[in-house]
Amino acid sequence: MAALPAWRAIDANQRTALFAAALMHDIGKPATTREEDGRITSRGHSAKGASMVRNLLWEQGCPFELREALVNLIRFHQVPFWLAEKEHPDHEVMRISQGTRCDWLAILAEADMRGRVCLEDSQRALDNIALFAEFAADAGCFREPMTFVDPYTRYRFFKGKWFQNDVSAYRDFSGNAFLMSGLPGSGKDLWVHRRLSGLPMVSLDDMRRKMGVKPSDNQGRVIQAAKERARVFLRKGLSFVWNGTNLTAKLRQPLIEWFEDYRFHVTLVYVESLYEHQATQNKNRDHVVPDRVIGRMREQWSVPDPFEAHDVIFEVSGGA
Repeated sequence: MAALPAWRAIDANQRTALFAAALMHDIGKPATTREEDGRITSRGHSAKGASMVRNLLWEQGCPFELREALVNLIRFHQVPFWLAEKEHPDHEVMRISQGTRCDWLAILAEADMRGRVCLEDSQRALDNIALFAEFAADAGCFREPMTFVDPYTRYRFFKGKWFQNDVSAYRDFSGNAFLMSGLPGSGKDLWVHRRLSGLPMVSLDDMRRKMGVKPSDNQGRVIQAAKERARVFLRKGLSFVWNGTNLTAKLRQPLIEWFEDYRFHVTLVYVESLYEHQATQNKNRDHVVPDRVIGRMREQWSVPDPFEAHDVIFEVSGGA
């Protein structure tokens, strides 16, 4: 990386950030390396590494925007190798640009490839990295995010249900659903109290306590009861809050799509506090979530993509 003209041309702070991403880009390999059918594979190491780096940098107090840019560099660091072979490479670069810089990703990918030896298809990969940079430049998102006229249009665009970034997507909503996301002790309840105190709330924590279900127990009964309560609001067109940790896209997406089926506008509110504050706030709660449970949550924890819902709010204490 240090030998690449593109890396040497950026300013000192950017060089430092990108060098850190290079140091950590394969951090997930030890946890994912295994033998399959006589071959050694590390499939999934990009996603695993992204999760590990998010946790590491959160503990170190890295600013949120910089941390997530680095996390997404690691998450997508293999994409430029094969992007040109995808059906819609332009959409992929637009999607990546929402979470990190495509010019940084091109530098990281080239350094990664040039640092290898005896790789038969290295030249093809280098050609594809150059094409990745061209796709991003042509789309207008090489050094900055692809712009959209509004968040809902961006959501529809990346869902493949709208095809223009500068013309607002059609909307017809019967109510508003606010989906909370964040680790225990991050401040979700306080945010709701300050911003949405007049709305009815489906609180998974409250339901767990009423039903005698521990955070470490199977949550099936709690989710079912929460859905029954939410269905009342959805059918009546009454705006409401769904308050839970919702730490993965796999958990968030079915809820977003369910609310959308009822023609509700969905605002995803991600709340995060500094590492030391989160631990203190959790211990000061009336109902403390055990450290071992939070540890398991952190292994799955993913920050929402900016286009994951109709609107996404990032409420991050400690600043960006």
